[in-house]
Amino acid sequence: MKKKLILESGEVFNGVGFGAEQETAGEVVFNTGMTGYQELISDPSYCGQIVCMTYPLIGNYGINRDDYESIEPAIKGLIVKELCDLPSNFRTQMTLDELFQKKNLSGISGIDTRRLTRILRNKGVVKGKIVNAETDENSVVEELKVTNFPTTQVESVSTKTAYASPGRGFKVVLVDFGSKLGIIRELSQRNCDIIVVSQDTTAEEILLMDPDGIMLSNGPGDPEDVKGASELINGLLGKVPIFGICLGHQLIGLACGAKTYKLKFGHRGGNHPVLDLEKNKVAITSQNHGYAIDQESLKNTDLIETHIALNDRTNEGLKHKIHPCFSVQYHPEASPGPEDANYLFDDFIELMEAFKSNQVKK
Repeated sequence: MKKKLILESGEVFNGVGFGAEQETAGEVVFNTGMTGYQELISDPSYCGQIVCMTYPLIGNYGINRDDYESIEPAIKGLIVKELCDLPSNFRTQMTLDELFQKKNLSGISGIDTRRLTRILRNKGVVKGKIVNAETDENSVVEELKVTNFPTTQVESVSTKTAYASPGRGFKVVLVDFGSKLGIIRELSQRNCDIIVVSQDTTAEEILLMDPDGIMLSNGPGDPEDVKGASELINGLLGKVPIFGICLGHQLIGLACGAKTYKLKFGHRGGNHPVLDLEKNKVAITSQNHGYAIDQESLKNTDLIETHIALNDRTNEGLKHKIHPCFSVQYHPEASPGPEDANYLFDDFIELMEAFKSNQVKK
């Protein structure tokens, strides 16, 4: 089954299709991880995107449902150099091709992913479409130029009804903007009593749950498109400790008066070095975001920059000067790793303990 990847900038890549036969369009981005394709496929932060894997061999350990980060894939398509159709892992339940057929997802293999990555690094994120070999290329290019993708990704991936993951420790309300299950795993390992709520839940509704802490999850898209998030965060600041990850980090920045901007090609992969400015310590991190906090805009806020990316010096962490609130741009809950930064969940536990102790003293 021959297929083509066509970019809005006119480049065409010929390859072999896998998964569903349908054509699919989306933002084309690249991921630098050598592993973690199961996490990527099931990560809601990739909603609407076609992902190019820079590591050449993908599918070599197959697919196992226990490794998913959400119930259903949100990815639009996958681009690989070489697709492995004979996985070498005793836990394998199906091949990557079989999963894509089952979930009606389209992929393409056998293309020059190094060349594609160089194009994306030079031009930034571009729109693209995986099509059948006989499809007219010029018509696809013109179609992509006028295509506007939805800006409601968070609404589409957030839970519609609240649900619980019971524990005996601190009660944490996790606001689901497109949350990975890794956040629940990390909190559960620390015995937290977790309630997951929809992205449109109000601060008043959350406070009625009497939480010890608030988690603001990762998620897809432009943080400025998440309506109501600033009102939610400002309604919680100072009343309960807050920890934000990825999109949650950006939303805290916006709520506190900072600005965000779209990165040229984003940060995606499991090998990004980040410097903790307070501890003077470097962690290798998992990242997946296309937007960042404008560091210049932090000057007029009550936020302190706590982490920076060593690859491009962009912002990777914030802490509130007054209220118990902190956040990071990367993924300390990454699975598979790296696990350098999962101590941040311990910091969150300590923050809740300190806040609760102060409330008792008052």
